[in-house]
Amino acid sequence: MALFLHSKLLHDHLPFMILVFFSLGACRLHASDPPLTLDYYASTCPTVLETVKKQMECEVQSDPRNAAMMLRLHFHDCFVQGCDGSILLDDTITLEGEKKASANQNSLKGFEIVDRIKNEVESECPGIVSCADILTIAARDAVILVGGPYWDVPLGRKDSVTASHALSDSNLPTPNENLLSVISKFLYQGLSVTDMVALAGAHTIGMARCASFRSRIYGDFAATSGHDPASESHLNSLKSICPPRGADNNITAMDYETPNLFDNSFYHILLKGEGLLNSDQEMYSNVFGIETKQLVQKYAADPIAFFQQFSDSMVKMGNITNLDSFTTGEVRRNCRFVNT
Repeated sequence: MALFLHSKLLHDHLPFMILVFFSLGACRLHASDPPLTLDYYASTCPTVLETVKKQMECEVQSDPRNAAMMLRLHFHDCFVQGCDGSILLDDTITLEGEKKASANQNSLKGFEIVDRIKNEVESECPGIVSCADILTIAARDAVILVGGPYWDVPLGRKDSVTASHALSDSNLPTPNENLLSVISKFLYQGLSVTDMVALAGAHTIGMARCASFRSRIYGDFAATSGHDPASESHLNSLKSICPPRGADNNITAMDYETPNLFDNSFYHILLKGEGLLNSDQEMYSNVFGIETKQLVQKYAADPIAFFQQFSDSMVKMGNITNLDSFTTGEVRRNCRFVNT
C-alpha cells in the first residue's frame, strides 16, 4: 500500500517533477557546450582509436563478460559529475572515491582493463588522452565486439580532480527502484524516457548479483510472468542460484537467452514478464508506464530501431559533462589517481 501511494504521489506530481529535473540538469549538465569533437586527437594522438580497439578485442576475446563491465563503468561514470573518469579514482588520504559507494561496491569491475588500455595509449601518446575519453571509446568498442551497433564518439573530455561518493548513491538508479523514480534520475541527467528505455537495453549483456534480484524473484516475478510453466521453471532455477538468505554474490545473466550477444532479446524477456531486475520489468509492467511499455514493445519488434536509438542515446549520455572538469580537469597519467 505504501509503495502504491508513493507511486501515485510521484505520478500526480510528475509534470512538475519533469520541469524541476530538466531545470536542475540545465544548470549543471551541458551536452553541447563542451568542445567535444570527432577529430579531437587527429593530430596529437591519431592512433588512439585503433589502440583502444585492439586492446578491447583482446579483453572481450578472453572473456565476453568484459564487454558488459566496460559499458557499466561508463554508465556509472557519466551519472556522477558527468563523464569525467571520476569512477576510476581510488580512495586516498585526501580523496574519497566512488568505488565503495553502495551503488558501485561489488557491482563494478573492469578497472584493470582501463589500466591496461591507458598504459598502451600512454606509451604512444604520453599525457594526451584522458581516461574519461578512453573509457567512452572502450564502451563503444565493447558493444560492437559482442554484436551491437557502431556510433561515432565525440572526444575531448578532461579527467576530474574530484569524485563524489554521495552523488553515486543518489544519482544512480538501483535494481529495486520503481519506474517513476528511475525516470526522474534520467531526466535529471538531461536524458529522456526514450533514452532510458533504450539504454536499459544494455542489460542484454552482463550479469546481476543475487542481492540485486532477490526481492524480485521472491516478490512479483510469478505475477508478471503469468504463472507460465516455462517461466515457473526459470524462476525455480533463479531461486536455486539465489536463496532467500545468503549467497549475495551469486550471479546470473540478465538476459538468459543470449547473455553474450548484444541484441534485443532483453525486451522479449520483459514482454514475458521475466525481467530479472525490478527496475527493468517496471518499464513494461508498471501501470504508469504507458510510454515505456510502448517503447519496450517497439524495440522487441524492431531490433534496428533499438540499435539506432541505443547509439543515439549513448552519444547523448557520453556528452553529459560537468563544465568544472574543463576548467579544473586534467589528463591523468594514472587513471586511478589525480596527478601530483
